[in-house]
Amino acid sequence: MLKLYFAPGACSTASHIGLEESGATYESQALSFAKSEQRTPEYLKVNPRGRVPALVVDEGTIVENTAILDYVAAKYAPHLMPADPVQRARAISLMAWFSNGVHPNFTHIGRPERFATDTAVFDHLKAVGRDNFHANLKEIDGLLAGKTWILGNEFSVVDGYALVFYGWGKRIGLPVEELKNYTAWKDRMLARPAVKRVLEREQSVLLAA
Repeated sequence: MLKLYFAPGACSTASHIGLEESGATYESQALSFAKSEQRTPEYLKVNPRGRVPALVVDEGTIVENTAILDYVAAKYAPHLMPADPVQRARAISLMAWFSNGVHPNFTHIGRPERFATDTAVFDHLKAVGRDNFHANLKEIDGLLAGKTWILGNEFSVVDGYALVFYGWGKRIGLPVEELKNYTAWKDRMLARPAVKRVLEREQSVLLAA
């Protein structure tokens, strides 16, 4: 049994895409952040941290995109992670940076209260977060130069994670279309049937004209 808890448009889209691409049979349940459904007693039994994604498997619950994506590839779709140990380490390293660097920079924009209690600095935190996040998108654009997928010629679970941030950039009005490598790659992503199904299910901003 597999059951994915996700929030439409959140970072959990990465795990959603990974599962859909794997071909594994799974159930899914969307949580509404607007209704604080991630903080209900029922969900806190699944993930006491009150965050998404969470993947329930027979042995318990796995949280965090990096762990979920590595598990899904190892268990159901080995072709979605590099077999070479060095390349696999690079894949995990990139996902760790997404989680520990890129995502927190974006969080500064919408949730400055997580980083300071003095409301006087909130606007500054938002501005710095926006600049840093934009710089992250430019770095991802550079990583994609001359590549079909983010790790090279082969699609991987890392690609689904990278798509999250392009969507977030579009959502907050950053000029993501100026990132030529990232935008061309995004178009290749949207042409994948599994990715398209997930984005339609989540009513993604990436599907808007």
